[in-house]
Amino acid sequence: MTVIRDVHMAINLAHRFIYFVPEGAEEAAAAGVTGRGAYFATRVAPLGAVPDEVIIATFYNFSPSAVRSVMGGVWAATTPAALQAARFRAAGRALARVGYSPSADDLAEARAIIDPVVAGLDLAGKPLAAANAAVALPEDPVLALWQQITVIREWRGDAHIAVLLAAGVGPCDCTVLQVGTGRAPAGMTRLTRQWTDDEWAAAVERLAARGWLSSDGELTDAGRTARDDIEEHTDRLCAPMWHGVAEASIVRLAELITPIHTAMDSAGTYAALR
Repeated sequence: MTVIRDVHMAINLAHRFIYFVPEGAEEAAAAGVTGRGAYFATRVAPLGAVPDEVIIATFYNFSPSAVRSVMGGVWAATTPAALQAARFRAAGRALARVGYSPSADDLAEARAIIDPVVAGLDLAGKPLAAANAAVALPEDPVLALWQQITVIREWRGDAHIAVLLAAGVGPCDCTVLQVGTGRAPAGMTRLTRQWTDDEWAAAVERLAARGWLSSDGELTDAGRTARDDIEEHTDRLCAPMWHGVAEASIVRLAELITPIHTAMDSAGTYAALR
């Protein structure tokens, strides 16, 4: 499963800049949405003007109040189509700003690998992936590649939620567990997910009762094993999408898209995460 894990890590890293670059907020504001509402609205735009409950269900690890506190009036101020266009403009501007300029040959090679994978995806139970797969690809070849990356990134995210549900790990619990692994900074995670102190403490208590956390919130060996099992189960769900793709091609796709993250990281995009 190492190759599957590696390519999905590369896909996630190539996708995520859109949530950190200033162009994202700028283009969303131009389309009528400001603040944290821009994150939810632009990411959910492929699903349409859905009610808050749908966002809460599909984004999973955010508290309901984190969504409801910022989504009021969004769909009266703009449209999903306008926000999707804004997202593409933001991605294009950001990629140009950091100097990401792949060759036509590299773009064609990446698309030759990723396009059949996206076309063959089983989208059942994968709402964000399905919605993104229905978005018309931009004419700009760089943005088209990024959108294909986005479809697969959201597919894994949807699958990961299914694994969490099967493991009985709730929305706040999975957030606490992620912080416990050190993969997510505690301060930013608590600020953005907006679980209350009482909700956070209750999640710690539940995870401690399972033997996954110590009483002071530190991940135990059992907790680390459980978290690794969740990731491995998610990888197993992802593996079928790569059936028929040569391992060398999977590795090559990761190599071809890694410069997106490299350029963004070099430009200081993720400084707040350090």
